[in-house]
Amino acid sequence: MTHEFLQNYWWLIMSVLGALLVFLLFVQGGQSMLINTKAKKRSLLINSLGRKWELTYTTLVTFGGAFFASFPLFYSTSFGGAYWLWILILFSFVIQAIAYEYRTKHGNVYGTRFYDTLLLINGVVGPVLLGVAVAGMFFGAEFTVGKGKILDAAIISQWGPQHGLEAIASWKNLLFGFMVFFLARTLASLYFINNINDKDVQKSQHKLLLFNALVFVVLFLATCAVILTSAGVDIDKGGTAMWKPYKYLDNYMQLWWALGALLFGVVMVLFGIGKTLMKKEWKCGIWWAGIGTVLVVMSLFWVLGYNHTAYYPSLLDVQSSLTLANSSSSEFTLRVMSYVSLLVPFVLAYIAYVWYKMDHTKLTEKEIKQAGEDEIY
Repeated sequence: MTHEFLQNYWWLIMSVLGALLVFLLFVQGGQSMLINTKAKKRSLLINSLGRKWELTYTTLVTFGGAFFASFPLFYSTSFGGAYWLWILILFSFVIQAIAYEYRTKHGNVYGTRFYDTLLLINGVVGPVLLGVAVAGMFFGAEFTVGKGKILDAAIISQWGPQHGLEAIASWKNLLFGFMVFFLARTLASLYFINNINDKDVQKSQHKLLLFNALVFVVLFLATCAVILTSAGVDIDKGGTAMWKPYKYLDNYMQLWWALGALLFGVVMVLFGIGKTLMKKEWKCGIWWAGIGTVLVVMSLFWVLGYNHTAYYPSLLDVQSSLTLANSSSSEFTLRVMSYVSLLVPFVLAYIAYVWYKMDHTKLTEKEIKQAGEDEIY
């Protein structure tokens, strides 16, 4: 296993974790639907999401930790430089954890409505800003990297005074962010249809699914058009970085397997949505759309980092752009971690088993009424 092989391998691991995170954002999408929902039905939605919210939270932390271990220069550059953007993201997830922990607990002096508002904030802010952060990896960010300072333990990256807030002002980043947001809401409706046994919830979620899916498809097509027509940073054989028009489109043309994953994933997502809307009794759309989402996101990561592409372009100094080669850990570190990564399939199998056992019986109002204080949210 060469160093280059390990770098590519760990980018594949990062693409899997990133794809799983985007799929699990259906929790945030569901939380964004709590407004104007009657109390009993809102309790059903929250308890349905409450069984899964820790998976999203844990995957986010794992994604960040894996990036730190495998590509530490990206971690220090993005997380350490664009800290206002990441602080907003992490704050929204912290208040989510507080809300689920204390919403219905004895001694709650704020009332459930207060914690429902916290869940709503996380449901909107989390997906949108995560999308903005990922969009910066396609469209670039305002930073420079002084690689000569790495061994001197000095400040490696330099950012503008906004420290990540400028990313929120970019229309391309916001387009990507709201695309992720409406994807999360679409997946949430499919999840509720699959998970909750209640006629009123089923009816309302089918209506919301139609609206959210239409908006998502429009935003997805617009986002794809922007990405495929945007320039990216290409790295030549000498290691020199330069802007190249239609770089991501060119990557799809050369990486046929990435293009195949994109197209197959899109078909799966559309099939899951379409069949759910046409056949009211069919409830497996979340799995079709979920697996399709994972394939599409992995495909985007592949064209972002492979084929001599800078996965984090610098808008201020193109030579500061981050690539798999110049931002990864040492060969020894990646090699040791690769052995640990062999445990990932077993962890995924355990999660799948626990998910199956939790959802074997669909959630009803009767089940919530019979549950104790420690079993409900």
